Amino acid sequence: MSIEFDLGQIGSIHDVNAGSKSDPVTIRTNAAAQAWALSKAGIGNGDLVIITHGGTPTFFSDLFAVWSLGACAVCINPGLAPGELRNVVDFTDAKALILGEGDDRVDLPDGLVHLSPIRDAGDIAPIAKIEADKDAPALILFTSGTTGQPKGVVQTFGSLRARIDLNQQQIARETLARTLCVLPTHFGHGLIGNCLTPLLAGGDLFLAPGGGMARAAGLGAILSDHEISFMSSVPSFWKMVLKLSKPPTTKSLQQVSVGSAPVAAELIYEIAKWSGAPDVRNMYGITETANWIAGSSTQDRAPEDGLIGTMWGGKAAVRLEDGTLATEGEGEIAVKTPSLMSGYFKRPDLTKQVLSKGWYFTGDTGTIDDHGIIRLGGRIKNEINRGGMKVSPEEIDLLLERHDDVEEACAFGIPDAAAGETVAVAVKLSAGSSMIAESLRVWCTERIRRDCVPERWYFVAEIPKTDRGKLNRDIVRDKCTEGTGND
Repeated sequence: MSIEFDLGQIGSIHDVNAGSKSDPVTIRTNAAAQAWALSKAGIGNGDLVIITHGGTPTFFSDLFAVWSLGACAVCINPGLAPGELRNVVDFTDAKALILGEGDDRVDLPDGLVHLSPIRDAGDIAPIAKIEADKDAPALILFTSGTTGQPKGVVQTFGSLRARIDLNQQQIARETLARTLCVLPTHFGHGLIGNCLTPLLAGGDLFLAPGGGMARAAGLGAILSDHEISFMSSVPSFWKMVLKLSKPPTTKSLQQVSVGSAPVAAELIYEIAKWSGAPDVRNMYGITETANWIAGSSTQDRAPEDGLIGTMWGGKAAVRLEDGTLATEGEGEIAVKTPSLMSGYFKRPDLTKQVLSKGWYFTGDTGTIDDHGIIRLGGRIKNEINRGGMKVSPEEIDLLLERHDDVEEACAFGIPDAAAGETVAVAVKLSAGSSMIAESLRVWCTERIRRDCVPERWYFVAEIPKTDRGKLNRDIVRDKCTEGTGND
């Protein structure tokens, strides 16, 4: 069975950094020219093509070109070191590579087709639509392992079509009319949720990648200048925005989605106040589910820590302590969704660990109530085992970030001879604060059970993030334990 993506209805793509605009015909014409070049080089149905660049109109032309041939696009982080890129090439056995302009990473095997983006295709018929087998692989996105054995999530044409359709059912086309993306396009949140969903709904897409301090400081002006109606980003970016940027001066922003990491209720309130958007949503999604699968809107219910609402298509369950699945209760969250990955590329061992009878076991703990509303606790792999008591580090993060002197916190476990593990935390204090560990420890003791109160405190200038803006607690732990903690 085949599915279809209608490119005839896509909107324009604006490169905010370059101050340029690519209209739909240009995007589709460049895609046609790139498809011709790939086909001439022998690329066809089922072949893997690595796209090393992102965040520009030419990226989407290249993506559509690959898909028009029934091939699978492997979208990777443009910042990979040459050795990491070679590792991905060798692991995937890709047939072609589309390098960004000026990319000089040359440590690549003989016989690999090298192409560059096409900016001006000239007189060639644009691609009108993409038709493909719904079960064929369309996209591989790597979630880890570019220096070792990569962990690549495989999404089919069918799962992508399903996710985009479900997103569009939940977000009005008028809301998606002018969408801003500050996220990278090599993972699901940025590519599928924040870009393909509005673009294939006929909306204009404004690309402004580089969600760091400079981008955060100028966000209000970008939203106003381009009359943005929708955007999505991660909690760490919004924390910088609230600190550095003036609010937008227009009332164009209709919806803001926040996801990819636990979100505190207070942050949702602050984003709503700053942005003026009537609808701010705490979203839940995983690359394995092709981005968002649930969301909770401020229009429906008051924000709560961990509240992510109901499923956007499919169903959810909890795996109880005895291993059984229940539609309500507390345990590991499992989901069934039409946007589920087919598996991890060349890793049946990992696939078997998380997929069973159509269910995907997320690795997240949480609850589902009798109305199907989901509330997240934290990641199972992050749980700290303190003398047999399970401690969620996400709970500690959210608590500490309510303190006026704490800008950001990241809790993690460290080995302890008596308890097995004890609770440690990295803290970035607010500017000008002279808060000490003992004062924070007392403050925590008054608000959380004793098992969760951190024993080791590390005060840091910055808490490191991944290229997706997420916390990696292992990295934070390593950085902190290399130095000296404050007790």
